[in-house]
Amino acid sequence: MTGPRLALAAALLCSCTSPVADANSWWSLAMNPIQRPEMYIIGAQPVCSQLPGLSPGQRKLCQLYQEHMVFIGEGARSAIKECQYQFRQRRWNCSTVDNTSVFGRVMKIGSRETAFTYAVSAAGVVNAISRACREGELSSCGCSRTARPKDLPRDWLWGGCGDNIEYGYRFAKEFVDAKEREKNYVRGSEEQARMLMNLQNNEAGRRAVYKLADVACKCHGVSGSCSLKTCWLQLADFRKVGDLLKEKYDSAAAMRISRKGKLELVNNRFNMPTQEDLVYVDPSPDYCLRNETTGSLGTQGRLCNKTSEGMDGCELMCCGRGYDQFKTVQRERCHCKFHWCCYVKCKKCTEIVDQYVCK
Repeated sequence: MTGPRLALAAALLCSCTSPVADANSWWSLAMNPIQRPEMYIIGAQPVCSQLPGLSPGQRKLCQLYQEHMVFIGEGARSAIKECQYQFRQRRWNCSTVDNTSVFGRVMKIGSRETAFTYAVSAAGVVNAISRACREGELSSCGCSRTARPKDLPRDWLWGGCGDNIEYGYRFAKEFVDAKEREKNYVRGSEEQARMLMNLQNNEAGRRAVYKLADVACKCHGVSGSCSLKTCWLQLADFRKVGDLLKEKYDSAAAMRISRKGKLELVNNRFNMPTQEDLVYVDPSPDYCLRNETTGSLGTQGRLCNKTSEGMDGCELMCCGRGYDQFKTVQRERCHCKFHWCCYVKCKKCTEIVDQYVCK
């Protein structure tokens, strides 16, 4: 975002000072289909007033950039999907609930799980907006204008239509951080600690996308000789972003708020986190049992692996409560054969397998 529109957006955000209830979140854009602005009838209710979960600052950005909202929703969906993949074998498995908070009350706790969720969500927006620019879906941006890498061979061409990560990063920062920046909390308070934690993790998520983006090239030449290459900047597969943020989750730093209103380490023996690291201010709740207060869904009824000694194993997943065994019928393709030319024909096999669920 550059020029007068960015200045106007910043002015609008700075004018918002009232705290916003944490019960609502822009993540809800992932749960509700968003129509493209051109689908709305002239004179109908504006799209931004119909979207749940937006803070005042985000709603004003929505009014300026309505066409972006579809892709913010796509980014949120990809983030939720990635979160659920990364934690599929953990007691907390990134479950969503049917309300505008998406992840429920567990997000009110400033735990390391919450830190990951904020980071991967911010990353999802960068990813979706950057790609939308490249594909010509947004009028305010286009292909990446990243400078030619210094280590690129001189005879390779630079300038293919790359993912516009610069724009995606800037817009995601304006939109995602808006909810935090418009709050005005007492210096040194728990509320300020949580705000600073969210901003840190949002930035870590955006930087993960930026860090993993790399140069992609395509060969040109007679009969595939690759005598010439055209190169551009390309986003990494989002799974790699999720993997990196999961590593950051495992090494997240425990922080507290100082009297000066800054986050500081709980344990000074560790190094201060960089802008690429995740931080948290509260210990994780007990995810073993269902707890309406903390929002924990518990692990009762979760599938577990009897032979695993990891977090997906029945001993750890079920928190020592034991597990039940049952048999299920699985059908899958088998005895596949290649036929000339050119298809594969398979049979369907039925197998009875044992499965285990936590008590």
